[in-house]
Amino acid sequence: MEVLGTGRAVPEKILTNQDLEKMVDTSDEWILARTGIRQRHIAEPGVPLSFFAARAAREALADAGVAAEEIDLIILGTVTGDSKFPATACVVQDLIGAKKAAAFDISAACAGFLYGLQLAESMMVMQGYRRILLIGGEVLSSMVNWKDRDTCVLFGDGVGAVVLGPTQDAKGVLATYLRSDGAFRDLLYSPGCGSLNPPSHENVDKMLHTIRMEGREVFRHAVTSMADALNQALDRAGLVVEDLDLLIPHQANLRIIEAVGKRFRLSADKIYVNVDRYGNTSAASIPIALDEARKTGRIASGSLVGMVTFGAGFTWAAAVIRF
Repeated sequence: MEVLGTGRAVPEKILTNQDLEKMVDTSDEWILARTGIRQRHIAEPGVPLSFFAARAAREALADAGVAAEEIDLIILGTVTGDSKFPATACVVQDLIGAKKAAAFDISAACAGFLYGLQLAESMMVMQGYRRILLIGGEVLSSMVNWKDRDTCVLFGDGVGAVVLGPTQDAKGVLATYLRSDGAFRDLLYSPGCGSLNPPSHENVDKMLHTIRMEGREVFRHAVTSMADALNQALDRAGLVVEDLDLLIPHQANLRIIEAVGKRFRLSADKIYVNVDRYGNTSAASIPIALDEARKTGRIASGSLVGMVTFGAGFTWAAAVIRF
């Protein structure tokens, strides 16, 4: 299975660190030193995920030279869909006119895109799908507590999309690896709006619908798990990290990215970084970076690219792709 085309879409509104200084007790220096983030894109109130997902999907389809009517399957990784149901992938299907496609969402937080990648490959092999639209997207601003300076500075909104198709040669997805550990679910989560804590005035007043995170513990587990996942994927592909032309890590925090790079002794020019411009866009992080890397020449024909991520659950994953 290979990547035929990529696309991305982000809100026009940019929220800078200087803007956040006026909202919470923080500073540009504090945010930059701890996260590497300078700005993030934020959706206007009432603009749903499906709006940006459809834009990214159309761009990916155009890049691939594939018509929406040719898409057999749409998979959308997200934790911020338009509503509890139906799946936002179904909304995207209607918006882009993919009339023949099956469509569903998956929830694996920041690992949603790479979980979807392995699922897409399995569906292509087992069910014979020829054209799959895989999307990772979030409107995380809808669940951020803008009074919590430890979390509100981290997240941004955006969507990345890829069109996938079968390949007969040596390029394409060479290996994937998925893992999870629910024992750590309370270190990064949103406790409200589900069956455990359904919406109520009391629960909204308690901000249970927003993101809760134990930053230091998440950092520690993220670095270890991402390093292990990449090693596992490379081993399955019969490769070593030195073979990689580029690593696209989840853009959660520059310190995490640098720590993972240090573990593998990778030079900075082999690690793609855009967290400074987007913040943590969760499931959208890797496909947005992938689209940028392809369209700015960082990925060329024959490039060997590693991707690795870590998210709530905990979930973590990696993939190795030859372009």
